[in-house]
Amino acid sequence: MNPLWITQILAVLRLEMRKTFLSKRGFWIYLLAFMPVVLFTGKSIVEMKMHRTPDFGQDTNVFATIFQLFYLRLAVFFGCLGIFMNLFRGEILDRSLHYYFLAPIRREVLLAGKFLAGVIATCLIFTTSTVLQIAGMYWSHGWRVFSDYLINGNGLSHMVAYLGATVLACIGYGSIFLAAGVVFRNPLIPAAVILVWESINSLLPPLLQKFSVIYYLKSLCPIQIVPESGGFFAMLSINVDPMPPYIAVPGLLLVSALVLVAASFQVRRMEINYATE
Repeated sequence: MNPLWITQILAVLRLEMRKTFLSKRGFWIYLLAFMPVVLFTGKSIVEMKMHRTPDFGQDTNVFATIFQLFYLRLAVFFGCLGIFMNLFRGEILDRSLHYYFLAPIRREVLLAGKFLAGVIATCLIFTTSTVLQIAGMYWSHGWRVFSDYLINGNGLSHMVAYLGATVLACIGYGSIFLAAGVVFRNPLIPAAVILVWESINSLLPPLLQKFSVIYYLKSLCPIQIVPESGGFFAMLSINVDPMPPYIAVPGLLLVSALVLVAASFQVRRMEINYATE
C-alpha cells in the first residue's frame, strides 16, 4: 500500500476516534453495551447477600442465551448502527463532510480510516462489556471456582469464542451500516430491513443464510442454546447447519470486505447537497 495512504488513514483515524468516543450522540451506546453488566453483577450481589448457592451450569446457559439473543442481535447491532451510520451520515447532518472531500485525500482512503475508527471504537466498547459480563455473572461463585473453570474447564476457550464473536459482529455489522450510511439518505429504512433479515435468518434457504452476519456469529458461539418455551426465541436460536469456525471467520471477513469495496465505489460518486438533507 502507498505510504501516503497509510499516513492519511492514520490521520483520519485519530480525528474520528476523538469524535466517536466523545460524541454526545453516542452516549446511549454505552448504556446499551453495559446494561447486561449491571444485570449480571446485580444478580451476583443478590445471590451473595441472600447466601444462595448459584448453579454454575445454569448460569453458563443463561449467559449464552442472553449473549446470543440480546447482546449480539440487539446491543451490538444497534451500537454499530449508531456509530457506523453516523461516520458519513452524521457528517452530512453536521454539514462538515465537505471539509474531508476538499482535502487532498482519496475517498476510498477516507472510508478506510473511518471504518477502522468505527471498528476500534465498537470493539473496545463491546469486548470490554463482554469481559465484565462474564466477571459479573460468575462473581457469586468465587474466584476459586471461576479460575478452575478457566484453567481446567472450557472457560478460557468459551471466553475467546465470545470475544471473537463480538469482534466479528462489530466488523460485519459495521461494514454493512457504513455502506448504508453512504448509499441511503434515510438510514432507518435499511436498518429495519437488515434487522428483519437477521431475525428470519434461520427460516431462509441455506444459500441465503450465508448472506447475513448472524449466521456466522451463531456458528462461532461455543454453546448452542435451545429455549424450552419454543416460539419466537426458538426460531432465533435455531442453527441447523452451523459452519466450522475456520470457515465462518474468513467467510464473514470476506462478506465484510465485499461490502466495503461496494461502498468505496459509491463514495467516489457521492455528492453533497446539504439543502436536500
